[in-house]
Amino acid sequence: MFMKTFGWSFAITVAALVVAFFYGGVEALILCAILGVLEISLSFDNAVVNARILERMSAFWQRMFLTVGILIAVLGMRVLFPLLIVGVTASLNPAQAVQLALEKGGLHEPGSYAYLLHEAHPQIAAFGGIFLLMLFLDFMFEERELHWLTFLEKPLAFIGRLKGASLAIGLLALLGSAAMVRPGREIDVLISGILGLVTYLLVRGLGDLFDVDHDGDTDAQDTEAIAKRYTNGVGAAVGKAAFMLFLYLEVIDASFSFDGVIGAFAITSDPILIALGLGLIGAIFVRSLTVYLVREGTLDEFEYLDHGAHWAIGALSVILLLTISVEINEVITGVIGIVFIGASFVSSLLRNKRKAVGEAAKIQQLSK
Repeated sequence: MFMKTFGWSFAITVAALVVAFFYGGVEALILCAILGVLEISLSFDNAVVNARILERMSAFWQRMFLTVGILIAVLGMRVLFPLLIVGVTASLNPAQAVQLALEKGGLHEPGSYAYLLHEAHPQIAAFGGIFLLMLFLDFMFEERELHWLTFLEKPLAFIGRLKGASLAIGLLALLGSAAMVRPGREIDVLISGILGLVTYLLVRGLGDLFDVDHDGDTDAQDTEAIAKRYTNGVGAAVGKAAFMLFLYLEVIDASFSFDGVIGAFAITSDPILIALGLGLIGAIFVRSLTVYLVREGTLDEFEYLDHGAHWAIGALSVILLLTISVEINEVITGVIGIVFIGASFVSSLLRNKRKAVGEAAKIQQLSK
């Protein structure tokens, strides 16, 4: 099962490294490998969240995510998105933006591709940070029977009883981020953050319109007719509902990629290497990990992984908002995500062990 799922990822990784070697020698190969590791380390939480949504989609829409979705992830976010940002920031047409991208220029060299993208970081971080913060808050504010970090999650669920609490906290976080940015950039940050907030509310609202919640579940109070219309009869969303899940999934995936795309320019500004490392190696490995989690039923078996992933999302959102005014090494972001995912996995193992011991004790007691 492992090789069946990850086989293409390993093959594409080898191919990408070979292309990088012929493109720029040993140095390019090493940079490409570093970028791939960076993207994978930053995206464990992304894979968990993607898997939870993907498992509620029909087989057709799962294939759409793994085909059309990967094109959006590789070409859209890792290649076209930086070009678009630089083009808009520097008032360049697409051809000029591509030409600038292919020119050599350091992160701190005014007018270079890397410099212009770095200058646009406050707006990018505000959009992605607020979007992910809302995703985190809505998960934590929801009443649920199972808690992982109980001492934090129960008070957050209590706060969530206040209607509009997540929106209020998101706006306060945005105002705080705008207050910390260097003078002259406040309006840019506010506009970008509001766009991130609106995007989140719009996508969530469209999902609700088609009776799909943020986890991809159909509303328990739907009529049988609506259930038949938007699901395939076994709980997997199809049609308009699945399309909204697909859209929601792509926006989440894009928001997760912001830190990796920006962080890549601290390593190299070469768009070819970024596409090979972040896109072909990193993004495809994340897709494989997502598929593996779905097919193995890992999220149902290890029940705290959802919680760990959303705590990692919360940490990432805070880091993105902080990077509007201060520099934070991408290694810190990756480590925090891995720690949350790892800790929730270990907690899940311990929970499963306790459940197994308890069930064995009940069986033993009944047999007496």
